[in-house]
Amino acid sequence: MLELPYGRVLVGVFGAVLAIVGVVIVVRSLLRKFEKNLRTERMSQPTRRIVAALGIIGGVACGVVAVATGLFSLLAAVRFDAGQAKGLDETLRSFADTPAGPVLLIAAAVGLLLFGLYSFCEARRRIAPEHDAPAEQQVRSHGAG
Repeated sequence: MLELPYGRVLVGVFGAVLAIVGVVIVVRSLLRKFEKNLRTERMSQPTRRIVAALGIIGGVACGVVAVATGLFSLLAAVRFDAGQAKGLDETLRSFADTPAGPVLLIAAAVGLLLFGLYSFCEARRRIAPEHDAPAEQQVRSHGAG
């Protein structure tokens, strides 16, 4: 893709956007923004704590991996070296090549696993409009209007 017209720019923009999205995911996770979309009132206190921990830790892990992947793409565009661009699997493998490799790899794996568990919780407790209600009723029932 780097050799296409404007390929370097496209890869660079993609990498920058992915890195920025990763930072946003990390910040939103740390600020617990995900909780506003959950029916926390239907959860017990221990369940709320577990879901919050899964959302924070899993979200941070997901964001960090996205930032790393985006930075590798950006680096590939800047250096004009397609070998620098890495997908998710290669990004995780590059973690293993660092001095703290096994620890980073285990942390990333556990974090992504926790993000997956949070996703199951979110699927069960996400605030969503009722499917059978008319559109006007959905808007009124959620406080807007």
